[in-house]
Amino acid sequence: MRLVRRRGELMAACPPGGMAAVLGLDEETLAQVCYEASEACAAPVVCANLNAPGQVVLAGAQVALETAARWAQERGARRVVPLAVTIAGHSPLMQAAAAELAALLAQTEIRPARVPVVSNVTARPVTQPAEIRQALVQHLTSPLRWVESVEYMQAQGVTRFIEIGPGTVLAGLIRRIAPRAQVVSLGDAQAIARFSWATSGQTTPPGPPPA
Repeated sequence: MRLVRRRGELMAACPPGGMAAVLGLDEETLAQVCYEASEACAAPVVCANLNAPGQVVLAGAQVALETAARWAQERGARRVVPLAVTIAGHSPLMQAAAAELAALLAQTEIRPARVPVVSNVTARPVTQPAEIRQALVQHLTSPLRWVESVEYMQAQGVTRFIEIGPGTVLAGLIRRIAPRAQVVSLGDAQAIARFSWATSGQTTPPGPPPA
């Protein structure tokens, strides 16, 4: 938790920027838009969150972000929604935070993971301390590959997803990526304590639940 807090402080200390969700335009087109806007504005803007088919979040310096948002709409985006943040997460503007976090992680004991965690950096599982450290650092500046992460888990036979924490945003994204998956959102400790697949309203598939 100390690392989580420090990570937030480091991100807040990075150069200011912004983020915006673009709906209805593919990643390849948006990547080209970001490249052109970055060149035109001499400031970075990138595809930061690959959330779901047709939903990509851009992040970068404000002038480049606004330019990319405008050009995305000109190329057919259905809607652009600015996010209520003043940082550019998962973008090059987080480089200073990544460097300091790497130094902190180098001094932190990390044990091999008992359960593989699918990293949103690579959309593949990590288990060993060195790769866990690397993924945590890269996560600050790399795109969040949510679509690929869910698709990977689905390809491994995962059929049930539980979102733990306030809100249902991730559950909604999973339903778009994997329409046949069983998805449940648990927003607080009481919901977690009461939960069982037998009473969730979901049809439990045969076999043990995936780890």
